[in-house]
Amino acid sequence: MSAMDKINGWRSKVFVWIGLPVIAAIGLMLGATDLAPAWEAKNGGGTSGTFTAVNEECGRRNCEWHGDFVATEGGAKRADVILYDAPDGLSQGSTAPARDTGARKGVFSTTGGSTYLLVTGLTVAGLAAAVAWVVIIVRMIRRRRQPAEPPAPPASFAPSR
Repeated sequence: MSAMDKINGWRSKVFVWIGLPVIAAIGLMLGATDLAPAWEAKNGGGTSGTFTAVNEECGRRNCEWHGDFVATEGGAKRADVILYDAPDGLSQGSTAPARDTGARKGVFSTTGGSTYLLVTGLTVAGLAAAVAWVVIIVRMIRRRRQPAEPPAPPASFAPSR
């Protein structure tokens, strides 16, 4: 067995036993919980209201606005939520129309956006990783349960009579 075969085998084992379960857990825990709220917002559902921007937090690739949401009817309020798909030009203290569909950490801008695609992709990736992991485990268990085949009789080159 060459050194490359050992490395590739090691990488495969790490991916199967650590990578796939981690991808499945992240995808299913983070994506699935917000999948229905994201699609409901995309389809115009939820409670209409106003988001007031309080502060903007920026990471390496994107920024997100945190603030308060107040429902138009009934005045229900959610404090310190994220505005998903925030419109351009939002600044501290300004307001934007939003929809509360029950997402864990935020509300959705009524201007639309692609958060529903991101959440859907994350959920599908988690589901695919979970299915792949289960299939790999089931195949491994089946292989171990199969009886070992008896060795083939040695080939004889003697002339037959």
